[in-house]
Amino acid sequence: MGVDLGDLIERKNIKVEDLSGKIIAIDAYNALYQYLSAIRQPDGKPLMNRRGEITSHLSGLFYRTINLIEIGIKPVYVFDGKPPSLKQKEIEKRKQIREEAERKYIESLEAGEIKEARIYAQQAIRLTDKMVEDAMKLLQFMGIPYVISKSEGEAQAAYLAMKNDAWAAASQDYDSLLFGAPRLVRNLTISGKRKLPRSEAYVEIQPELIILDEVLKKLKITREQLIDIAILIGTDYNPEGFPGIGPKRALSLISIYGNLKKVLSSLKIPYKDYYDEIRNIFLNPQVETSYKLEWNPPDTDRIIDFLCNKNDFSQERILNALNRIKNSTIYSKGQKGLEAWFS
Repeated sequence: MGVDLGDLIERKNIKVEDLSGKIIAIDAYNALYQYLSAIRQPDGKPLMNRRGEITSHLSGLFYRTINLIEIGIKPVYVFDGKPPSLKQKEIEKRKQIREEAERKYIESLEAGEIKEARIYAQQAIRLTDKMVEDAMKLLQFMGIPYVISKSEGEAQAAYLAMKNDAWAAASQDYDSLLFGAPRLVRNLTISGKRKLPRSEAYVEIQPELIILDEVLKKLKITREQLIDIAILIGTDYNPEGFPGIGPKRALSLISIYGNLKKVLSSLKIPYKDYYDEIRNIFLNPQVETSYKLEWNPPDTDRIIDFLCNKNDFSQERILNALNRIKNSTIYSKGQKGLEAWFS
């Protein structure tokens, strides 16, 4: 879910084409959940192969990645590793929400309430280990690099951007800023027309660019203070936050008192040691530092075998999509120095 900093963060709408020629580190779990949510039948059922295995995530990953490559974006996907122990409470909470949504989904289907069923189906999404493994396998066949983090995927994406191995991190969550991503792109994997929940209306979703230095300058705070604001609001590691404190009040309190410890002292709230642990997760996350980023032309035969023969995708559609990127510049080697990708 991530921390809710939306009321404080200034976002700039951009076009996907504005990212052409740039390396973007994409939060893979975030993207896969989006595909599982969006790519469904009217009654909420996901795409499945003949064996009843869900394939919505593979469809979204394949076609969206093709779109990005065609534009000239060099995607690298980052996957979660082992979550911090402090996240366990949030993980259990999400599990309960999914189980309740799954129960309501079945009830809605039995009652013939199709629209309600689809909404509950989207809330009941589960990303299994096999789905993740299949996503990695597809990326390998497509010649797209991926990195498995030692912990949080957003931290890994931020690390790549901080090391100039990527121009920006891409995720829906603002946590990437807390992890230090100098640039964050939102809506990259869901841009385009999207149907509004509980409505027949559609809205055009555009990518958004957030620059960390500009955010900190406008709010007149440091990154450490932004993390303290997040702890006051509530993060994945202390999801309850503090009652009565939203983004704007948290900013005001930090601006007045300077840090979390002094804010809590002023409110007569005991300071707990695990707040330091939360801050350390954001400032010194566990990430993979040994990785190699290479973009190679897709292996058509292996993609056809995996998507069409094993997962029942249309061979004609898959080949048409691959034809769109066969001359893509992202596979050109030696034509651009690294600095050119960051212009």
